[in-house]
Amino acid sequence: MQRKAYVPGVAALLAALLAGCTGSSADGEASDNSNPGGSGTATAAAQPGRYDSLPQACGAVSRSTLDSLLPGIAQITDETQREAAYAGEATLTYDTDRKAGCRWQVQSADATDHLSVDFERVVSYDNAVSDDSEAEELFAQKVTAADLPAPTASQTTSTPSATPTPGTGVSALASPSAALSDSPDSPNSSGSSGSAGSTGSSGSPSASTAPADLQPRLLDDLGDEAFIDDTLSSSGSTAKQRTVTVAFRTSNVIVTVQYEEQPTTIGTVPDSKEMQDRARKLASQLADSLAG
Repeated sequence: MQRKAYVPGVAALLAALLAGCTGSSADGEASDNSNPGGSGTATAAAQPGRYDSLPQACGAVSRSTLDSLLPGIAQITDETQREAAYAGEATLTYDTDRKAGCRWQVQSADATDHLSVDFERVVSYDNAVSDDSEAEELFAQKVTAADLPAPTASQTTSTPSATPTPGTGVSALASPSAALSDSPDSPNSSGSSGSAGSTGSSGSPSASTAPADLQPRLLDDLGDEAFIDDTLSSSGSTAKQRTVTVAFRTSNVIVTVQYEEQPTTIGTVPDSKEMQDRARKLASQLADSLAG
């Protein structure tokens, strides 16, 4: 029996139908492999932070600044010892691109001064979270840990009838009972501002608090965000040690400056304004160097 002839047109039609089935889904939409890499559900990775490295911490502070914060350096007569004092001691770290720090300690005839500078570069390992956002979260934790006191009336108003502006100050982050002051039995040997101390976690509260511009507080003129803390030791039998801390964040880098002074004379109180001014000046210099 003679076979039926195979019609070429039918073969072409079948091929077209098969091709259509592999290129689209049942509802007519393009299949996943019809447009590789073009899925609308893909999420773009968060932007990396501005900084991918850190400065050399012991070289980040100029000699003139060290002379100001550590007066005892000028009193060191031995040149080798003086150079070692300027050099500082690097903080032990296993990744200098993530953390770097340096410490200085110098004793003078009047006091022993300590200075530390620490840099931390924050990296987010979540593609949906940027380095800056991760750094912002970590800095918020530092602010909370500092337990800054609530702003006093003098910080929010200059007259009794004025109303504080909502949203100002650090009351949402701080303990309202915290107060910045020297202990009642602390004499002021420095004159105008030595009595403006800080209780911090170890200080003793007194009836008089420090002026508003010396209170531990948030700062709005340093980096993306910043704060300053000021604490005074409560020991009554030895010279009181004051510790001023300035921390700030710029993009994904967090910088912390800690400046301590303990006088050699019992009863002497380190000057709060002077120490805060020095620490803030150094922090500002570090912020400028990062920005450059």
